[in-house]
Amino acid sequence: MANQLGSFYRTSTFGESHGYAVGALIDGVPGNLEIDLKRIQTWLERRRPGQSALTSPRQEKDLLVALSGLQNGRTLGSPLCFAIFNQDQKPEDYAHLEKVYRPSHADWSWEKKFGIKPQSGGGRSSARETIGRVISGAVAEQVLEAFGLSLSVVAWVDTIKDLRANVKNTPTRGEVDQSVVRCPDPIAARAFETLISDVKKAGDSVGGTIQCLVSGIPAGLGEPVFAKLEAELAKAMLSLPASKSFEIGEGLGATFMLGSEHNDGFTLKEGAVCPESNRHGGVQGGISTGHPLAFRVGFKPVATLGKEVDTLNQEGQPVKIEAGGRHDPCVLPRAVPIVEAMAYIVVLDMFLAQKTREIP
Repeated sequence: MANQLGSFYRTSTFGESHGYAVGALIDGVPGNLEIDLKRIQTWLERRRPGQSALTSPRQEKDLLVALSGLQNGRTLGSPLCFAIFNQDQKPEDYAHLEKVYRPSHADWSWEKKFGIKPQSGGGRSSARETIGRVISGAVAEQVLEAFGLSLSVVAWVDTIKDLRANVKNTPTRGEVDQSVVRCPDPIAARAFETLISDVKKAGDSVGGTIQCLVSGIPAGLGEPVFAKLEAELAKAMLSLPASKSFEIGEGLGATFMLGSEHNDGFTLKEGAVCPESNRHGGVQGGISTGHPLAFRVGFKPVATLGKEVDTLNQEGQPVKIEAGGRHDPCVLPRAVPIVEAMAYIVVLDMFLAQKTREIP
């Protein structure tokens, strides 16, 4: 299985939704760097379930445990291993689903690949797997800072169903986190809350998009052909549970423009040549331009519904099921820090790749 992401900064995640623990094994971190575990815990607090009435009611404190790679708070150069021990797993909630295929879940496809499927929850396909990604992203943020690169990575909920936020200026994380739906537009945030609440009451789910801006990235990161920066970002974002689309810059909107409308001209800024606008989203020819990375990730409605649905069991017989368990009616608010974490992971990997080209 491909449980690892990255070439120079390598992240492997482990664990199942209702197993004993989940976490990450991280390799490629230089030695003798100070790692602040409290900062990692803060990241986990933004991702954990039970944050509001609009998220999964599963009660997990998601307390970080460092298993290897650290000595007195400093990296040893060996792999870092972090774990979160599940405390509120309830596999019994899924006993009635053991022999059925839930619509739009990974049950059927997982069984086709491995000859067996997880008996409870989504196993590795559950959003609980993303804990390891958030841990790695939080570590990557600190590693980049140790190299003198302080990025600003901010994501927010931009659309839910057919509702759209109006965010003109780049918000801070604090501004994003002021609303339970993680949208810095207060008018849109209230509309999003109402929509999610109504959908939840109806036993249904809803999807939308997350916008992300990465500022402070230097020019020159990424490869010109098979490891384009936007391709690595797309791979990372589309590996997230429930993700269905990725756009950078004007994205799909560019297909409705003329070349004269979409082209980025060049200008002098502080005596240096640079692109004048950012319709390219911070990447040209697969390589970063120094402009902010601007991309969007689309997430489908959660497949688990709070009402009876028709499906088939393993014998091919039609059955009706109520999923039970605990789930988010909309993944977007909790996916915001996960998108930010994946951006940090990709940028650090590309940064370390570029360091190998520098002449000592």
